[in-house]
Amino acid sequence: MKLRIGIVQRYLAREILLAVALVLTALLVLYTSFDFINEVNDVGKNGYRIEQAALFVLLQVPARAYELLPIAALIGTIYALAQLASHSEFTILRVAGLSTGGAVRLVMVPGLLLVVFTFLLGEVVTPNVETLTQKLSLKQSSSPIARGFRSGLWVKDNTRDDRGRPVVRFVNIGTVGGDSTLKNIKVYEFDTALRLQDISFAERGTFVAPHAWRLSKVTETRFINLGGSDAPDKVEVTRRDERLWQSDINPQLLAVLTVTPERMAARNLDTYIRHLEENKQTSERYQIAFWKKIIYPFAVLVMMALALPFAYLHFRSGGISFKIFAGIMLGIGFYLLNNLFSHVGLLNTWPPILSAAMPSIVVLAAAMGALRWVERR
Repeated sequence: MKLRIGIVQRYLAREILLAVALVLTALLVLYTSFDFINEVNDVGKNGYRIEQAALFVLLQVPARAYELLPIAALIGTIYALAQLASHSEFTILRVAGLSTGGAVRLVMVPGLLLVVFTFLLGEVVTPNVETLTQKLSLKQSSSPIARGFRSGLWVKDNTRDDRGRPVVRFVNIGTVGGDSTLKNIKVYEFDTALRLQDISFAERGTFVAPHAWRLSKVTETRFINLGGSDAPDKVEVTRRDERLWQSDINPQLLAVLTVTPERMAARNLDTYIRHLEENKQTSERYQIAFWKKIIYPFAVLVMMALALPFAYLHFRSGGISFKIFAGIMLGIGFYLLNNLFSHVGLLNTWPPILSAAMPSIVVLAAAMGALRWVERR
């Protein structure tokens, strides 16, 4: 019996992709329902309406799909292969000459399509939708972005003053509007010896050009040191209606800060990592998120490889149900492992690429071991 790979390939790819789509849809409905129930608890607070809650939840769907795709790929592939095994189709393929390596190659073809889809979802769709979600949320709430601080958003900015001298600025932004306008801005400026030189407060800031903001209602307190000692000799207070403020901070950087690292595009992560390194700030969390962005789409292939051994297992009754249940448990385990290694790697200062890749390496090793075991049976 001669095995016609092309026909088998198309048939298997169709079955797997359809099963993955159905599983992903079911998981999205489940998670979206939970998200909506959680949002309903805030309806009525500060004018938050039910239609706004529904829109917010719908905008979270691409991010949820990105997070759930490896799990959906695992469960969907298990289901498709279990159906083939229950109808003895997989056994016939093996009798016709399908080796374990050939089965892996057959499964990897639809897997590569899912890898491309996952990459586009994580790099194009999710970051843009997440930025839109943050802007809508800001417009509706007009609340400060705290990033863990009640005083607002803090950004370090290494730059040069009007005379070309290097200075260190710590910028505190009370509120970032949906149109990237800033309110309640405080700028603390230090020299290279970390002596306080200037404190500026502005009620509003608008981005007008690359590396420039127009600040309104500015109060500037300058500490003048004439004798070279640490204590200032004179303090000058100046008030202006407007001032042009030169800074490397821009709306794109602020957009990065309002989105969690895991939902940012790799290019934005790379830009922000370089900004942190230039300002001598820690960037490990963002480096781990960057490498996860690169590696995560390939986790789909790893999960599909883990599903393949289930096609070789035969049960007298309840086989498909047991395999799907096992797939759900393995998928949850991978999800927890993926989050665990991010935090453990950050705490133990592991190389970021290792922290990002370790869950996939562990699962891939388990898949290869399982395939070797079923092949020897």
